[in-house]
Amino acid sequence: MSIQIDNLKFDDLGLIPAIVQDAISREVLTLAYMNAESLARTIETNETWFWSRSRNQLWHKGETSGNIQRVVQLIADCDNDAIVVLVETAGAACHTGEVSCFHNPPNEHGTLSLLLDQLYQLIQTREQTRPENSYTTYLFNQGIDKILKKVGEESAETIIAAKNDSVDPLVAEVSDLLYHLIVLLVARGVTLDQVRQELAMRRGGGDHQ
Repeated sequence: MSIQIDNLKFDDLGLIPAIVQDAISREVLTLAYMNAESLARTIETNETWFWSRSRNQLWHKGETSGNIQRVVQLIADCDNDAIVVLVETAGAACHTGEVSCFHNPPNEHGTLSLLLDQLYQLIQTREQTRPENSYTTYLFNQGIDKILKKVGEESAETIIAAKNDSVDPLVAEVSDLLYHLIVLLVARGVTLDQVRQELAMRRGGGDHQ
């Protein structure tokens, strides 16, 4: 694993994309992100460590699932701003149980889960960087009370739209509500994975679903 951390170009958040591939088949298993600390731990332990952008903390792959990835080689690209991580796997790479995270069939717009994940990441970035002329920045600058007020307003508008014979207003209002709910989750430090786990637990236990 001859790679020099000092030569790598991390982004403004101190992260670098890491493309994880099976060392034998070269199948792409996942795309994750590393910071200098997780990369150093990866080199030290010969197991993959990443930086979780949703949880804002270090993440040791397989720590809870047992699906450890033993690192065979680390390769930086020509611009030193991305890394390929060749691994030997001890199980599924994806949290869904699939071998690879890239198992969804092609879809013009992407699955709802993927779109919500992307929206969460965008809103989280807005919360961290606070760009000007952004409505999301405005909400975070106004604080939790403003965010809660907007969630309440969008909930009421969703109810009103649901009484309309046309479904288009309902679709629009549900979309607005989902956006503001994700803003609330980011503001309170709650991840979509936590929501997924709660829903999966309820489904598994038959909790009035």
